Amino acid sequence: MKSKTLLAPAKINLCLHVVSKRPDDYHNLAMLMQQVALYDKVTVRLFAGSEVTVDCPGLDLPPGADNLAARAARSLFDYVGADMGAKITINKAIPAAAGLGGGSSDAAAVLMLLDDLLDLHLPCHELMQLGVRLGADVPFFLFRKTAWATGVGDVLRAWPGLPPLWLVLVNPGIAVSTAWVFQNLRLTRLRSEDKIRRFPVRIEEVVRLLHNDLEKVTCQRYPIVEEIKARLLAVGAAGTLMSGSGPTVFGVFGTQAAAEKAASLLSEQTGWWTAAVSTI
Repeated sequence: MKSKTLLAPAKINLCLHVVSKRPDDYHNLAMLMQQVALYDKVTVRLFAGSEVTVDCPGLDLPPGADNLAARAARSLFDYVGADMGAKITINKAIPAAAGLGGGSSDAAAVLMLLDDLLDLHLPCHELMQLGVRLGADVPFFLFRKTAWATGVGDVLRAWPGLPPLWLVLVNPGIAVSTAWVFQNLRLTRLRSEDKIRRFPVRIEEVVRLLHNDLEKVTCQRYPIVEEIKARLLAVGAAGTLMSGSGPTVFGVFGTQAAAEKAASLLSEQTGWWTAAVSTI
């Protein structure tokens, strides 16, 4: 049967404020979320039957792995009453459990691909309602714009005019559990919802904006995050920040050449995974 492919981008959080803990044990957040040009390649093939399988070449997935991509397919089939099966193939470029939203982006891509393959033409808000049940970042990847995100990350407002950025992403090859980070977050006070008073239009203004309430928690258990930040500054980053719950750290650079040089140097010095990417 027919198949389609979509590139699923990574994301960074230019700022992440934890506003309060909710009665359901989730947290209200206020975040500026930005897609970057690092992509997983997601292919969905429909077939008769009811089985949903996921294959990630190069990664060992246990049989019947119930990851977000498979759950996304099942949720959409259930929502529209489609008696179908699907084979999902994900060629990974985004590190897993890295704070870059790879799993959420893959799930969003599956929802968009199935909407296209089945000629459903569901409005974005309906796909986002399905997406938030899968994970808090999934609606952002369905929104497909730079966004100011509140609630658990599901209330999105487009953020136009952010200057183009070149970034160096650095991941030390460890996995960090988002659930663990939030479980160990201690809010010292309740805050009103954080708002950015003006839209940053220059790189210097973006750098002043960088903030992540989760960084301190992750650094306490994984001090390598602080080392990455220091090394990025040493090779010329204008500012650095851990993305999401980590451990990936990004540095902001003024030009593509500077970013690519820094990424290459850090990779040679440390053996860490690095990538020079632009915002999209």
